Amino acid sequence: KKWFLGFSAALVILSVVAIAVFGFRQGIDLRGGTSWQIGIADEGVSADLVKETLLEAEKFSEINIRSGDNKIFVVRLPDISEEVHQRALRALEERFQNVREENFSSIGPAIGSELRRKSMWAIAIVLLAISAYIAWAFRKVSEPVRSWKYGMITLVTLLHDVSIPAGMMSLLGYLKGIEIDTNFIVALLVVMGFSVHDTIVVFDRIRENLILGRGKNRDLKEIINFSVKETIVRSVNTSLTLILVLVAMIFAGPPSLFYFVLTMLVGTVFGTYSSIFVASPLLYLSARRKK
Repeated sequence: KKWFLGFSAALVILSVVAIAVFGFRQGIDLRGGTSWQIGIADEGVSADLVKETLLEAEKFSEINIRSGDNKIFVVRLPDISEEVHQRALRALEERFQNVREENFSSIGPAIGSELRRKSMWAIAIVLLAISAYIAWAFRKVSEPVRSWKYGMITLVTLLHDVSIPAGMMSLLGYLKGIEIDTNFIVALLVVMGFSVHDTIVVFDRIRENLILGRGKNRDLKEIINFSVKETIVRSVNTSLTLILVLVAMIFAGPPSLFYFVLTMLVGTVFGTYSSIFVASPLLYLSARRKK
């Protein structure tokens, strides 16, 4: 248990430090702004040249351009009007011959702020609701671990499962400029749902064996180890089916969903790990401390 919990604690600490130091690069749907995808088939076109053309047409207060696949340029701008959008597009068409507009979306800062606030509330409500439900579901098992401790341990494992992919995205934002959006929030919610499913399977088997073991003077450590052995194959096989699908999507899925799928993949791997190697040892330690 010391090795497993130490490994998890180190990853969580590194993730929290990364988030505190680097923060997140927020996409336009969380902070507001304009995302514009432009395809330019001309030879020798660079992101700097596109940026120079747009700045000559309009004095944008902020502009960020990165080149993608198939000569697609992704332009990040402040929230702009349709009139400014059309003038900038005409400037590109006058300078380059093969210009096509792939996508244009603009979100006001007020909407972005509201989405960001509601996303944080959604995560907080899910965490608290899951913990409360588990504490209620395990109310009939009060010895040697109180029912509310099942809920608290589940909350700790869920925080473990979301902090690691969140720290990864924070680091990628600092190193590669990757932005998070509402897809990132959805991925974290999916990870929490899948992780708590695994944790409940392990806890439920422990609860069942505790009830069956009453009066037989069986040690809690023995019961937990036996319960984990009974459920580990099922937990790993269930997670493996999802992991195989996510790995296939990483290599064959659309590039726009790459980091969404990557977040779910990392969260699923560590969610399966935490259900067995974090939640169960914490349950044992909480009972031993009481004793």
